[in-house]
Amino acid sequence: MKKFAVIFLALAVVAAMSTAALAKGNPLKDNEKKVNKEFASLVPKDKIKNVDDLFKKWQEVLAGKSAAYLLDVRSVPEFQAFHIEGSSHIHDGHMYTIPGKIKDPNAEIWVYCRTQARSAYIAGFLYKYGYKNVYWVGKAPDGTSGGVVGWVKRGYPVVNYFFGYADKKGIHYAKPPLKERRGKSFVREFDGQRGEYAGK
Repeated sequence: MKKFAVIFLALAVVAAMSTAALAKGNPLKDNEKKVNKEFASLVPKDKIKNVDDLFKKWQEVLAGKSAAYLLDVRSVPEFQAFHIEGSSHIHDGHMYTIPGKIKDPNAEIWVYCRTQARSAYIAGFLYKYGYKNVYWVGKAPDGTSGGVVGWVKRGYPVVNYFFGYADKKGIHYAKPPLKERRGKSFVREFDGQRGEYAGK
C-alpha cells in the first residue's frame, strides 16, 4: 500500500508539473505562430483579401474576365469533400510543385485554405519563390474567417464530384461525374484528380 501511495504521489507531481508547463504556454506553438506571421508579412498589404473579394474574383474567373488561379491548398480529402467550383488545387505539403505547374512569375494567384493559416505560409513562400502577384485570402473586416470556412459561412456555393452543388439554399444534386466550370488558368496537383477534366 505504501508503494502504491509513493507511485501515486510521483504521478501527481509529474501531472502538476506538466499542467504548470502547459499553463506557461508551449514555446513551439508560440514559435509556429510567430513564423506564420513572418510568412504572412511577406504578402504586400494590398494583396491581402477576404472571402468577399475572392467571390468577386471567382465570378470574374468563371466569366472568362480574369485569368487568375484560385489556388486551394487544403489536403486532398478536404478538397474532395467539397471545394469552390473551378478552383485549382495543390495541397500545402506539396507547395514545392507549384513552380512546375504555374511557370509565370507574374501569374495572378489567389491562395486560400480552410481558414487562413496554411494559406499564409504558402502565399509567403510563393513570394520567396519569386512570384509577384500573389493574393492571400485572410479574415474579413467583420472577423469572418478566410478560406472555405468563411466562404461557406457567407453562403457562397461549393461543389462535390458526387452530389453536385451546395449553397445557402441547400444541395442541388447533379448526376455524377460533376462537370465543373472553370476559368482560363487551372491546375490540379495530380493527373486525373476529380474535376480536372472539367468542362469550361
